[in-house]
Amino acid sequence: MPTLYLSPHPDNFQNHRVLVAARYAQVLPHVVEMAEQGGPPRPPASCPLSKLPALESQPGVWVSGPAAVAHLLAPEQLRGQGPVAAALVQQWVSYADGEVAPAACAAAFSTLGMRAGAELRRVLGVLDGHLKLRTYLVEEGVTLADVTMACALLLPYKYVLDPRIRAPYPNVTRWFLTCVNQPHFQAVLGPVKLCEALPSSVLFHWQLPFLGRAMTCGAGSGHGGLCSGLCPSPADVAGPMPDAYSPQYVEAAWYPWWESQGFFKPEYGRQRVSDPNPKGLFMMCIPPPNVTGSLHLGHALTNAIQDALTRWHRMRGETTLWNPGCDHAGIATQVVVEKKLWRERGLTRHDLGREAFIQEIWEWKNEKGDRIYHQLKKLGSSMDWDRACFTMDPKLSYAVQEAFVRLHEEGVIYRSKRLVNWSCTLHSAISDIEVDKKELPGRTLLPVPGYKDKVEFGVLVSFAYKVQDSDEEVSVATTRVETMLGDTAVAVHPRDPRYQHLHGKYVLHPFTGRHLPIVCDDFVDMDFGTGAVKITPAHDHNDYEVGQRHGLDCITIIDDSGCLINVPPPFLGMKRFEARGAVLEALKQKGLFKDVRENPMVVPVCSRSKDVVEPLLKPQWYVRCEGMARGAADAVRRGDLRIVPPFHCKTWFQWMDNIRDWCISRQLWWGHRIPAYFITVDDPSVPPGEDTDGKYWVSGRSEGEAKDKAAKTFGVTPDKILLRQDEDVLDTWFSSGIFPFSIFGWPNPSEDLQVFYPGTLLETGHDILFFWVARMVMLGLKLTGKLPFREVYLHAVVRDAHGRKMSKSLGNVIDPLDVISGITLEGLHEQLLESNLEPVEVERAKQGQKSDYPNGIPECGTDALRFALCAYTSQGRDINLDVNRILGYRHFCNKLWNATRFALRGLGDMPPGPTGAESLIDRWILSRLSLAVELSDAGFQAYDFPAITTAIYNFWLYELCDVYLECLKPVFAGAEAGMAAARCTLYTCLETGLRLLSPFMPFVSEELFQRLPRRDSSAPPSICVTPYPSTEQFCWRDTGLEGTVEFALGIVRAVRSLRADYNLTRTRADCFLQCLDPDTANAASSCSTYIRVLSSSGHVRVLGPGEAPPTGCAVAVASEKCTVHLLLKGLIDAEKEVSKLAGKQGELQKQIERLQERMETPDYGTKVPPKVQEADTAKLQQSRAELQKVAEAMETFRRMM
Repeated sequence: MPTLYLSPHPDNFQNHRVLVAARYAQVLPHVVEMAEQGGPPRPPASCPLSKLPALESQPGVWVSGPAAVAHLLAPEQLRGQGPVAAALVQQWVSYADGEVAPAACAAAFSTLGMRAGAELRRVLGVLDGHLKLRTYLVEEGVTLADVTMACALLLPYKYVLDPRIRAPYPNVTRWFLTCVNQPHFQAVLGPVKLCEALPSSVLFHWQLPFLGRAMTCGAGSGHGGLCSGLCPSPADVAGPMPDAYSPQYVEAAWYPWWESQGFFKPEYGRQRVSDPNPKGLFMMCIPPPNVTGSLHLGHALTNAIQDALTRWHRMRGETTLWNPGCDHAGIATQVVVEKKLWRERGLTRHDLGREAFIQEIWEWKNEKGDRIYHQLKKLGSSMDWDRACFTMDPKLSYAVQEAFVRLHEEGVIYRSKRLVNWSCTLHSAISDIEVDKKELPGRTLLPVPGYKDKVEFGVLVSFAYKVQDSDEEVSVATTRVETMLGDTAVAVHPRDPRYQHLHGKYVLHPFTGRHLPIVCDDFVDMDFGTGAVKITPAHDHNDYEVGQRHGLDCITIIDDSGCLINVPPPFLGMKRFEARGAVLEALKQKGLFKDVRENPMVVPVCSRSKDVVEPLLKPQWYVRCEGMARGAADAVRRGDLRIVPPFHCKTWFQWMDNIRDWCISRQLWWGHRIPAYFITVDDPSVPPGEDTDGKYWVSGRSEGEAKDKAAKTFGVTPDKILLRQDEDVLDTWFSSGIFPFSIFGWPNPSEDLQVFYPGTLLETGHDILFFWVARMVMLGLKLTGKLPFREVYLHAVVRDAHGRKMSKSLGNVIDPLDVISGITLEGLHEQLLESNLEPVEVERAKQGQKSDYPNGIPECGTDALRFALCAYTSQGRDINLDVNRILGYRHFCNKLWNATRFALRGLGDMPPGPTGAESLIDRWILSRLSLAVELSDAGFQAYDFPAITTAIYNFWLYELCDVYLECLKPVFAGAEAGMAAARCTLYTCLETGLRLLSPFMPFVSEELFQRLPRRDSSAPPSICVTPYPSTEQFCWRDTGLEGTVEFALGIVRAVRSLRADYNLTRTRADCFLQCLDPDTANAASSCSTYIRVLSSSGHVRVLGPGEAPPTGCAVAVASEKCTVHLLLKGLIDAEKEVSKLAGKQGELQKQIERLQERMETPDYGTKVPPKVQEADTAKLQQSRAELQKVAEAMETFRRMM
């Protein structure tokens, strides 16, 4: 056995490196720790090299040094599969040894007083960028590169990198935690506890570079999200604010602090969740995302809306729970792990067996399954993560089993053989939501898994059947000619005169010799084709219904793999689409082929496997839905369940009133195995049962319970009963359907179940109204007797800026984390190369990306993305998302930042509230603030998110920043008169405005809120638990005063327009206001100071009755009762201005002449595109308006000469 000599120090990361590598080899050497003897530990004297660790692989054969020893101990797969991967592994090993390890040690040893960090920040930045789209450094599994790098970073992660410091490097942290939680690492390292908080003496050395957060790190935020954990209170806000807003800086550290303080838990501020709360309770569960998934804009929209609602309810003081969870995603997860298993080990699930394969999935889930949670945290989702549930958790699995058994015992769940959507690639039935309807305009060649060549679709083949004992024939048409081998009848309309003489007769099948009856059925469209339809009951849903009505045979001709069965040679054993051509050729040889023509059609495609879905007859488990659907429909009709927007009610009633029974069997291994058992009775008096005979099936919470029930049913002792559990698993939507109460431990009583069920609201996309929402309502009513929630809010579907559906092949799918962090055009292209698109589709998608994002996507930040998504969410069906608009909201964040910086310089000590000495502009801004509060409250009540975001945006940008802050500048620059009231008003506006904003922009609002001084020392520690502004508190609305100020702002706009017309960029001209009546004059006088400041005027004077303005003024109309005269004489060179304007006048006249000449050509209206004509008309109108202004300006200047 090899002998490994190590240094005895417990934190020697080089020891860890070689021991972890040895663990992967599963051949552990004999380990000897070398004690210190008057110096550092050394290998035995027989070792020619002096460096530990050292390995004696056999007597006299030595390898020394961590790199060489780890390489020798590591198994082949750890060194990289193939020469390229092996080279990359060695590259990262060298980087870890040469750059990362020294930087990591220097940072760790800074606890001794040395300043370090810049170099570690640099290497962490490199790693974070590399790991942005990767799980591991080189391959899809751990390599020696990951072992070396992770061990090199052990010291910093354990002793230096606390949550705030490591926040800018989420991808490195995600990768590090993934590595150290592998069983091989755990066996060597044990549990790795990350640094929670640096001592203040050490924090000083890190404060400038690291607490500068993402702004100074230059690493970029990645796709891994933020690590939760304890975070020091946000003390760094006491320092100076950076000059400009940076999303990375602001969003780097707040989430871990919120989470560590328990703000997102319903217990916050109370002893127990069951304690009475007069303010109410709000509970909402997340639509559980797939464990395989990563964020897309649909997730971002869902979470932006849900988090805004949750934060609003929490700030209202309600007991608030937003419960997170994740769906096991049966088909998607099994496909991912099967592909991984084949790619890495060349094995199928059948090679492993069911139990071992399920264990593989659990290992994959434990390794990667929480990635979606990290991404949700990156979006700021304020969920109670301690209550997070996975649909395969024991608690939820027990609830699924209980639900099935109860419903089966009541006869709601039953066994039947019917047509299902079958994926021949997955070898499983799939749900309707997993079937994509691919619309074809005509003949199209589509790729189908398992076929070398593309398959033809979108054509209609016509052929004839010979009528028995007659020379007549009946022509039929089909898009699937191969299925004629399974035909059992031809159908005609009973009133079709062409076929009335054939009623009751037969046609002959040319290949099987079967006699096919001609049946009469109203479903046949007499006007389509020949009016005669071939009937294949075993492979078409409509034909199956016809077959049931007429008692036709159902002959299955396609097996689970898509090959032909129960057909004569030469078709037997052929693949279904290869048989298509063979059948067509055989019909031609028999003279029965008529024609083939293009035919628009819809092809059902499996969204998971991209295989063409095949209707197959299968014995499956079904849920009887009619009674439950009636209860769900009645709940909406009675108003017990409210659906918003209400136009979705029509869809609800259509589905509920015409519902079909629900197939819940899936031929998978991953999922909740159906707790049903087929019974065999070891008693000759009991005949053997059929699979479709429900009497021979029994359900049970355990096999013992099922055996007892079966024995009772057949009147025998349990020892006579043999049971075989169904191999299938339940449809994922079944466990999702009971999610609102299974997460609280149903059927077992619990405090959470008592308090939080039924929930308050279900918010989701309207596209799963039936697949998820309806099933939750039906199962909730059936199993608990209660609706699972009182309201359903359905948001719109996100499309691109052109209104197109998001599609990878179009290149318009946007990862929200790319919008948050920014990405280059090359980065977008790289993502396409890592997708499953065909090369032609990749090139088309690249062109789409180049067109929409020629410079990539700029960094917008989480707050801007959330605000934009909510601002777009009108209560309709579609959202056309333009990234440029999101960027506009990032600039809005910068406006908030600058406004707060200005305010903090002028606030000083503040009185506790309004002083009663507020100026006119103080009272105006408080009135507008009250309106914003009123509109926000009404918007939340009505789920009108655009109304809320518009109210908040307008208040901050157009009223607080553009008007009020400008009016305060001379106040803060002057004497103390009015300053106290202004400070108080300004603080009220800032603090209240941030609270209004917090549900939509939680990060920047928290950052700025923490920088504001507190009026009350007992105020809540975070804005997210501070009361939301209420209309009862903010009742300062004064519409008369608002009218006065709006009149003054009209004057300001008129003056600004004149200044722009006459190019008065820096000169302050005097302004004279001519008013028609005393009330208007008084209003203008009361606002003259503000008019002067906002319009950059010299003096503002209201002219008395009959008083004329001075000569040399430019004139503008501010309102029907006020005219503005801006004195230009003496400020400008009139002759020079007239000369300049004369030149401009000539240019405009020529431009107008050219446009008129172009538009008057005879063929202009027919040859020029309508959009160009519209542009020409607009340009002509604009040029004429400019010409008129130039003429007026010239006249004004001439009067001054």
